[in-house]
Amino acid sequence: MTYYVYLIKTIEGYRDKSYVGYTKNIKNRLDKHNTNLGAKSTRGYKWELVYKKRFILKQKALSFEYKLKRDRKERLKIIYDFKKKSKC
Repeated sequence: MTYYVYLIKTIEGYRDKSYVGYTKNIKNRLDKHNTNLGAKSTRGYKWELVYKKRFILKQKALSFEYKLKRDRKERLKIIYDFKKKSKC
């Protein structure tokens, strides 16, 4: 089975927020976040996918999710790179 760790950020027009999570199906999970059925902290905002990383083992995905959630500098770097890339 495949697992993903993902980073989403609010779209333009909303307060700058980011969220890290893990899932088996990124499209369904992003749809849930955008229809207020996702994590409580993501409700009331519209989100876009910034980053995803694929894992075969659930434990590896959960470990990486834990690390990324606590590494704010890394999250900000990923978001900065995404914004830079999307402007080109």
